[in-house]
Amino acid sequence: MADTTSSVFFVEQIAYQASLGFAQACDEADPLAPFQQQFHFPEVAGKPVIYFCGNSLGLQPKAAEAALQQELDTWRQMAVGGYFGGPNPWLHYHQTCVPALCPLLGALPQELVVMNALTVNLHFMMLSFYKPQGKRFKIMMEAGAFPSDMYAIETQVRHHGLAPELAIVEITPRPGQKLLHMDDILQAIENEGDALALCMFSGMNYYTGQLYDMAAITRAAHAVGAMAGFDLAHVVGNVPVHLHQWNADFAVWCSYKYLNGGPGAVGGAFVHQRHAQNVELPRLGGWWGNAEETRFKMEKGFVPKPDASGWCQSTTQVFNTVCLKAALTMIDSAGIDNMRKKSMALTGYLEFLLQQLPQLDFEIITPADANARGAQLSLYFRTQGRAIHQKMTENGIVVDYREPGVIRVAPAPLYCSFQDVYRFYEILKSF
Repeated sequence: MADTTSSVFFVEQIAYQASLGFAQACDEADPLAPFQQQFHFPEVAGKPVIYFCGNSLGLQPKAAEAALQQELDTWRQMAVGGYFGGPNPWLHYHQTCVPALCPLLGALPQELVVMNALTVNLHFMMLSFYKPQGKRFKIMMEAGAFPSDMYAIETQVRHHGLAPELAIVEITPRPGQKLLHMDDILQAIENEGDALALCMFSGMNYYTGQLYDMAAITRAAHAVGAMAGFDLAHVVGNVPVHLHQWNADFAVWCSYKYLNGGPGAVGGAFVHQRHAQNVELPRLGGWWGNAEETRFKMEKGFVPKPDASGWCQSTTQVFNTVCLKAALTMIDSAGIDNMRKKSMALTGYLEFLLQQLPQLDFEIITPADANARGAQLSLYFRTQGRAIHQKMTENGIVVDYREPGVIRVAPAPLYCSFQDVYRFYEILKSF
């Protein structure tokens, strides 16, 4: 794990300066700086881009190619024997990612499983944890969640023969505002009371970058007898969380953003220990979730494993897991707490420099409180948002655009530097 004791920018208060010299000094003091050399960067006009789009797709670790080649070699040399032999036997391949995920999610090993993809896992979790009965049938979520969550929740409600307009409670910002107030969320949970079956929030809103207080949401949900689940697509590898301690019932995530697992990389799920060890909890079963001691007997009668992997369906997706495994080695070495400290400083510097650009008509709609956000700042351009995004692209800046008028900028701490942030500022000064 990287040593951060000498890092000048890991202190709570930083006197930021809009100068290249300041950015260079921060990078020289950064113990995580060497990790930048372990990633491949796209190029524009022969120069590496400024890549602030890890909130959409993380960069490729250089170690990924050798990791993929190793499994290709095992497949070529051993064929089916690779399940039980070779450097990384495939029979338990998904489990090799769990130790590095535990500190990122604040979870016990038996509470985590690597499988499927985010929305598939969300459906499987909801089939176990959303059990509408009588008066208790509502699901609460934030308005403007990512479409995958909206569609999954809508269709789950319809699956139970319920009307989405009656069963789904969306929490919206106050008039004229773009962020949610935690007080409003908690009050809404209390107001719904015994009508509420499930609170299903994003841990962090993809559009605004607002980080929600998941511990408070979980406590409030449980106080009224509801379950609490979270979509951590924009959280895992970005902000450390403590799911076991918070007593969350379940969570799901993808691996291609801040975990750098590659496009279509395998997803993951958390099931709290008190549920994971309950083999009587209803679920859709698959043979890879069946107890290992009877799995290969091929007998009738599903007997789930007494941990989160009891929700597995099919044989481990080895080639969708290889790059994640390679990336997690780096993340584990860096340490999520060190990454978070650098990220807060890096995004804080980005915020400081953006405030020096009054000529651009935008506002930062992400919370100003560093503890209520991750790496991402969402810039809302009142006019010319698409045109400005295009100019950024032409100048070798990779960020993404979301209607209406929002450019999401996310300097990921493993491969972004203070000089990247300063170069970004210098380019925007010319617009």
